[in-house]
Amino acid sequence: MPSSETIAIIDYGSGNLRSAAKAFERAIRESGSGQRVVVTNDPDQVRRATRIVLPGVGAFGDCLAGLSAIDGIVEALRDAVLDRGRPFLGICVGMQLLASSAQEYGDHTGLDWIAGHVELLRPDDPSLKIPHMGWNTLHMVNQHPIFEGLEDGEHVYFVHSNHLEIQYPQDRIAITNYGGEITAMVGRDNIVGTQFHPEKSQAAGIHLLQNFLTWKP
Repeated sequence: MPSSETIAIIDYGSGNLRSAAKAFERAIRESGSGQRVVVTNDPDQVRRATRIVLPGVGAFGDCLAGLSAIDGIVEALRDAVLDRGRPFLGICVGMQLLASSAQEYGDHTGLDWIAGHVELLRPDDPSLKIPHMGWNTLHMVNQHPIFEGLEDGEHVYFVHSNHLEIQYPQDRIAITNYGGEITAMVGRDNIVGTQFHPEKSQAAGIHLLQNFLTWKP
């Protein structure tokens, strides 16, 4: 079904944007929702978008600097997401950027959309390697529409060396375990974020993206 909705994937020099765009295009094609995907760093296009995706790969500070270097993009995100309530999805470091602060090669102030602090993974089991890389189980700890049709224990794909220590338990909607509990997903109001990569998580990831495309917070 044709749709006037636009999914804006933010291009700020971080992450495999083509992989994310292809995953969303597949989710749209298989669901028949008819939305349009744009990869953009244009603040006006972000403001006009009906749904917004912030991917991210690499170090928190580098990603934050790349985002902040684009004139007007952080303001456009705040306007669209916080002021106008557009559905928002942060992926991997894109989720971590939502935090209040981070400590990785220095101290950094995040967007502060989700109260919490990003820090280095320190698994209880010393045999577990950093980065945490590969498939792991997703356990839902707070109900959310993004989980519709998914089962507890779905396998999803992680690649990360840092994790988000959440301040308010209600903002953490899913966890995984890697030598201790790790925040795998956050959710508040019209904002969701995944520490894992849905675009690399095969059927479960595509299903989650389809849920995001129809989510009406």
